Amino acid sequence: QLQLVESGGGSVQPGGSLRLSCAASGFTLDYYYIGWFRQAPGKEREGVSCISPIGYTTYYSESVKGRFTISRENAKNTVYLSMSSLKPEDTAVYYCAARSAGRAIVSLQAMCTNHHDMDYWGKGTLVTVSS
Repeated sequence: QLQLVESGGGSVQPGGSLRLSCAASGFTLDYYYIGWFRQAPGKEREGVSCISPIGYTTYYSESVKGRFTISRENAKNTVYLSMSSLKPEDTAVYYCAARSAGRAIVSLQAMCTNHHDMDYWGKGTLVTVSS
């Protein structure tokens, strides 16, 4: 069974840090673009950060640039999102998603923005930033 499982969410005070993990089972992440997306209550899902299959190319939305870092450890079939200087507006359910590298993309930014065109999705992990 092909699936992505997110973990690492939780409650943290403003200014704090968390590291989210996205582990794949049933398939190898080496051949996939991976994205982290989030959806806050009452808002549309948005792309946060994406990474190319080998990891040389990354994209960050303006709202998280400089605070979040995406990385991948293909040997562990896992992608991470390290989040620091967290703000209350970062509160959301965070999802990871995968898109086959066999499907051409216009750009990593376009893929991250057009979150409807991913192949697999996890069920999400909740991040709450509150004092």
